[in-house]
Amino acid sequence: MTVSVILKTLNEEVRIGAAIESVLAALDGIGGEVIVADGGSRDRTLAIATSYPVQVVQLEPTIRPSCGIGPQLGFQYSREPFICLMDGDMLLDPGFLPEALSYLSANPRAAGVTGHVEEMNDTSLEYVRRGRRVSPENRIGVIDRMNGGGLYRRAAVEQAGYLSDRNLHGYEEFDLGLRLRARGWSLHRLDRRFVRHFGHAINAYALLLRRWKSGYLRGIGEVLRAALGQPQWQRLVAELPELKLWGIVYLWLAAMVALPIVLPSLAMGFAVDLALTAGVIGLMSLRQKSLSLGLYAVVAWLFHAAALPLGFVQARKAPEAWIESRVVSDGS
Repeated sequence: MTVSVILKTLNEEVRIGAAIESVLAALDGIGGEVIVADGGSRDRTLAIATSYPVQVVQLEPTIRPSCGIGPQLGFQYSREPFICLMDGDMLLDPGFLPEALSYLSANPRAAGVTGHVEEMNDTSLEYVRRGRRVSPENRIGVIDRMNGGGLYRRAAVEQAGYLSDRNLHGYEEFDLGLRLRARGWSLHRLDRRFVRHFGHAINAYALLLRRWKSGYLRGIGEVLRAALGQPQWQRLVAELPELKLWGIVYLWLAAMVALPIVLPSLAMGFAVDLALTAGVIGLMSLRQKSLSLGLYAVVAWLFHAAALPLGFVQARKAPEAWIESRVVSDGS
């Protein structure tokens, strides 16, 4: 039961060495291969990665990196019957693979299994908020997606067509989960650690702006477009909780625009808008038990709401098409 471990990287010189070492140690006694799938790093990521006995592949410079293209890049070079997907700023828990392989062996209709992603970054509002969030996909047992990666069964992925939609800048795990579950497969989270994740140690608002520029925030619109007319469409609309949230945000924004027009004066309309905005921030702050987290959550909503339509109308390529890339090191 050998494993192909795919490490997605983009400018990960600080963490990639430790990430590779954690994977090589975890594969000891199991067997398999390590593939570093690089999105075009401009730092020392490739120099460090090629010093290890791993295969290193990189996107051609003409191809822009995205969340969806990295996993598929690694997958098209992989060979083993099981695929472990993780980021280049993660450390693989040494006991995860044996337990995950045992679970997949005992559950032949399980397409994938993961564990807890332990967030090590406690300086960014984004990761603090993520750590506090209670989401169905983070529960133990049957889940709808494997956020952060995990161990997949190759046969299930091939039946679903491809590992990751190269067009997606976000929500690629949910898209894969939808396609797998639409074909009768299941996903599971073990009550144990999968990886430690170090994340981006930058200001949360700077990270939000970076995600806008990179296209990450267009992910929801893109995954909606990808599922349009497909068997997973109804499941997507029913299960994606963000759709309800963005619907509420759009209603709020529409009210903000309409109030200065329908009320007796512009001043009154803007005053009500200000009060309404303060109320929304106040409610989120109470929920998050932090004014800074509440304010950040509202700003993030607005960024996502603006990006969703852009993702939906974006041009698409065939998701399973070969990704133009080069082999930097074959691992020998």
